[in-house]
Amino acid sequence: MKDKTTPDTAPQPAAEDSLLDRTRDALADARDAVSEAVSSALDAAKKRPATTAAVAAGAAAAVAGAAYGISKLREKETAE
Repeated sequence: MKDKTTPDTAPQPAAEDSLLDRTRDALADARDAVSEAVSSALDAAKKRPATTAAVAAGAAAAVAGAAYGISKLREKETAE
């Protein structure tokens, strides 16, 4: 039990230290989550290579389509 007449001389952590500790903890949690997600994705890709290839092809087609559409819009703008 603390004596009310004796001041507490224990050093208090600075706010910056506390923030730094919380940031480190958050980064560690994020690293673990990303690592787990990548591991799961790789496992799924190994189990279903055809599906993985189809998804990759679909994503590539979507990006290519968007790039083509943007190029056509820019051509139209420069022609006007």
